[in-house]
Amino acid sequence: MKKIFAVILALTLLAGFAGCSGNDEKTIKVGASPTPHAEILRAIQPILEKEGYTLEIKEFTDYVVPNNAVSGKDLDANYFQHLPYLQSFNEKFKTDLVSAGAIHFEPLGIYPGKVASIDALPDGGTIAVPNDPSNEARALNLLEKQGLIKLKEGVGLAATPKDITENPKNIKFFEVEAAQVPLSLVDVDLAVVNGNYALSAGIVETVLASESSDSEGAAEFANIVAVRPGDENKPKIKALIAALQSEECRKFIEEKYGVGVVPVF
Repeated sequence: MKKIFAVILALTLLAGFAGCSGNDEKTIKVGASPTPHAEILRAIQPILEKEGYTLEIKEFTDYVVPNNAVSGKDLDANYFQHLPYLQSFNEKFKTDLVSAGAIHFEPLGIYPGKVASIDALPDGGTIAVPNDPSNEARALNLLEKQGLIKLKEGVGLAATPKDITENPKNIKFFEVEAAQVPLSLVDVDLAVVNGNYALSAGIVETVLASESSDSEGAAEFANIVAVRPGDENKPKIKALIAALQSEECRKFIEEKYGVGVVPVF
């Protein structure tokens, strides 16, 4: 009887583990920044529900914990960063996370400060730009597209103010941390603001010009879904990417965020 009981108990436990495994494969745990990432994920929950998946969203306000949570298997994926940041994180923290797919791009835009248009920028005017290397380079490329400056040929996303070869309006640049750029609008003539910070500041509708979806910045800095290596081939991750790259998701992004968030699929 003891042997029979042990066998029954073992089979019960195995059945329980199998059930948990099955449920786990139908639950997708994703970490995300509140805006716009978590909002976009909530928009696709009904799509995944129709496929039999439960999407659990965990919001983060920092850029380190969500990557560690995926690496440590507390999350299946995260959605908050672009590939250059992920690659830098992997190198710094000895992780090996990979991209499962690119979803959207948060373009930099030129916003009015003390002047209402780009044409109204006075000689010697001041433009606020993000002070980190990648965003400052993007800002300078955008200003070049608008004919305000000229950069060294081929400098691309490595551009710095030292690479400006022509500055006909004698523009002065106010370099400030990206999140603080919107706060500088009252003190400068124009400002180049990241899309997510423009959304948070409620100024997206006032944009004068922005990076296009086919720009070098869009290709390089599209926001991705990050997962552990090999997990990009799991059915539930493929379902997540398919939902994020669906026409329903595209419509949601375009209608809710306008030029502040641009789909790249």
